[in-house]
Amino acid sequence: MRGTTILVVEDEKPILELICKYLAAEGFNVVTAPDGVAALAQARATQPALIVLDVMLPGMDGLEVCRRIQQESDVYILMLTARTEEIDKIVGLSVGADDYLTKPFSPRELVARIKAILRRSRAVAAGSGRDAPQDRTLRFDNLTINPDTREVYLNDTPVELTAREFDLLYALAEYPGRVFNRDQLLERVWGHDFAGIDRVVDVHIGLLRRKLEIDAADPMLIQTVRGVGYKFVARKTS
Repeated sequence: MRGTTILVVEDEKPILELICKYLAAEGFNVVTAPDGVAALAQARATQPALIVLDVMLPGMDGLEVCRRIQQESDVYILMLTARTEEIDKIVGLSVGADDYLTKPFSPRELVARIKAILRRSRAVAAGSGRDAPQDRTLRFDNLTINPDTREVYLNDTPVELTAREFDLLYALAEYPGRVFNRDQLLERVWGHDFAGIDRVVDVHIGLLRRKLEIDAADPMLIQTVRGVGYKFVARKTS
């Protein structure tokens, strides 16, 4: 992970300097931005592996920055906030953030969270190496999911998913009909290091349904099994 570029977006200088100090000590290449507009420019210019993004920024807030960045790339995002309400965490995660840390926080915990996210990223990449099957594409009646290109087609039309939405869809679709509870999906998609709230699964299921279902309120592909969890229901064609 040494040499990996991390973008830190924080308008409070003491916090920014503290984060940079700890990340640099771990060998990360750190770039910074003081506000949302600068963050978008830095993200495009430096193509970081991960962004540490404060929610409360001058001008464009962190939630809007996260939305815009996720429209352009699959970069991992860890959000920082001074607010502790669960609804704020859910909103942050629903716009594409991968993890969430509430201020005040331990710099060591922040570094540990970043390393955990990057380890998950590296594990996914390793799974698509030479020893992987040549074609791991999942094909259903009207849906195609390709884990190597990370492309999804619904009725031959491409569907834009965030990195986390894709991982969640593939985890479910790989085993049609199998019921997964929240803890199992957290483990498969977010990893055992994830220390956030389990409601993040429900939030991302909702996001997937809005993109894939004819009627998100009456889902046909991703169904809820009451009191248990979720299952993917479709017929494989090959």
